[in-house]
Amino acid sequence: MTEQDDEARSIPELELQAVIGFNGHVPFGLKLHPDKKYLIYPLGSLLILKRTDDGKQEFLHGHSNNVSCVSLSKSGVYIASGQANVVAVKAPVIIWNYAARAIHCQLLLHKVKVEAVAFSPNDKHLVSLGGQDDGSIVVWNVETKQAICKSSASTYGYCLTVEFFHTSDNIFASAGSGTLRIWELDLTNRRIWPTDCRTGKLKRTVKCLEISVCDQYMFCGTTSGDVMKINTRLKLLNNCGPARAKFSGGINVLKVLNSGDMIIGTGSGTLALCSKNNFQTVREIELENGVTSVAFSDEGGQLLVGTEGAQMYRVSFEDFKADLLCTGHRSTIHDIAIPFAMSQVFATCSEEEIRLWRVNKPKELMRLSVPNVTCNTLCFMSDGHGIISGWSDGKIRMFDPKNGKPLLIMNNAHNMGVTTIANSRDSKKIVSGGREGQVRVWELQPQGHRLLNTLAEHKEAVTCVKIKSDDSECVTASTDGTCIIWDLVRFVSLQRVIANTLFRSVCYNLDEHQIITSGTDRKITYWYVLDGSSIRELEGSQSGAINTMHITTDGNHFVTGGEDKQLKVWDYTLGDVTHVGMPLGASITSTKICSSNSVLVCTTADGGIWQWKFPHPPSS
Repeated sequence: MTEQDDEARSIPELELQAVIGFNGHVPFGLKLHPDKKYLIYPLGSLLILKRTDDGKQEFLHGHSNNVSCVSLSKSGVYIASGQANVVAVKAPVIIWNYAARAIHCQLLLHKVKVEAVAFSPNDKHLVSLGGQDDGSIVVWNVETKQAICKSSASTYGYCLTVEFFHTSDNIFASAGSGTLRIWELDLTNRRIWPTDCRTGKLKRTVKCLEISVCDQYMFCGTTSGDVMKINTRLKLLNNCGPARAKFSGGINVLKVLNSGDMIIGTGSGTLALCSKNNFQTVREIELENGVTSVAFSDEGGQLLVGTEGAQMYRVSFEDFKADLLCTGHRSTIHDIAIPFAMSQVFATCSEEEIRLWRVNKPKELMRLSVPNVTCNTLCFMSDGHGIISGWSDGKIRMFDPKNGKPLLIMNNAHNMGVTTIANSRDSKKIVSGGREGQVRVWELQPQGHRLLNTLAEHKEAVTCVKIKSDDSECVTASTDGTCIIWDLVRFVSLQRVIANTLFRSVCYNLDEHQIITSGTDRKITYWYVLDGSSIRELEGSQSGAINTMHITTDGNHFVTGGEDKQLKVWDYTLGDVTHVGMPLGASITSTKICSSNSVLVCTTADGGIWQWKFPHPPSS
């Protein structure tokens, strides 16, 4: 084991150029450090620190699963984050040392999920809240790294958020569905004592808490779209509003200004400035998705806003105009495509959309959306004149990459959805694979398309298709454990390889006499095309399936990625790993190398897009 670790450490790391992505579903996940130099936000199991002046990124590794909550201490010395796990597995809370970019301590008491974390005003204590499967509140001593006490979070219902008072390290509040409490920490007896706040007949589910600077009042944003104002000394409801025009989608974020007025972010995408007197809206703006984070920036009275659609905005406080800082995918990215003989742009697909990105300055150029269906796969036409995409409704759609206009729709291409697609080098044919196991060959015509043949030997979903450079043959991989080589002139199968695996990816080598495959058995296997015999088998991953593989145009190197969250570059001839990427935030779903070997791009299940410098220049 030690030898393996030493060997892994000796492999050079890939140079990361840019990361596109932000998990906007994490409540209050976007933070601005008190030094105003770094934005802090989650992506998968990572925390990203992004410099505000030049966009340079740093990464905090430590979580094994998706980050579920983030908190920043008032001094900025510490960051705390919790994660979500599978059922019956404990979920850790990690306290990070901001200056050292290192783990201060790891705290393990909650089951399944950590719902929320909050620091006391002087960084002495951290309170953590378990999810519905856990239902406990734990108070930790930050310096000794030990739990002080643990208690059930609520008698009825469940908790969603916690917040410390501003003037005491020993008083905090918790709220959720059917519960609203103020807690006092008794250090002598190592106990916390709750007092329920009285709200009369008013029953609400509270999603966010904000306590006034003097700790006199507590403001609670509810799923009903109104704000409850609680007198913290009496633990009594003082006011609730607005009375009539409640906020659509519920209140996700609430921030109290020094003036007493409030900034409110809603689930429908409204960002509003509300009066402290009657909770009426003074100014508002509609954003594209539900608001989940608001951070104050002192520069010119600006707000930084994060949404569940993975967007970050800068909003001017004076006129409430929004400037979009960055965008990303909000869920798993299924495929990535780079145009042949071009490395300035690339495209990705996720859920019901395709996005086109610029390489040198990661920025969204275009978005193509088809409501209520999922895009599973895409590729560029070899001549660059179209983006071909396969969808869950069984249709193949082609778009113009210049203006996004639909060029062609092929209805009923596959009756259970299109899972993979490829375009011939002469741009006259499309080969598609479906979830039902069929492979279909299409001819593109000036005024439409024509089905040339259906190849039906696979028994399960077709996961990958690659076409030979002379367009005479193709190879398809399937989860039925077979890869089949097809003649695209006579439309017959020429050869098949069989393995005890669910094949996920396949590639031709340079002279196209061999193919390499990967799948759930964690192996990379070389095969002869002529007789289907296995030549070589490499251990591709220590844990989890290899989901994706791509080979360079010169055939000297290929890249793999999968469930182990690591991107690896291999020497094709030697079968050795030459470079490895740092562990990513989630499993790798797709990867591509541009034809000039200058850029390597991979995508992950958390919606992240990772752009690396490819370490090997193309051979002459």
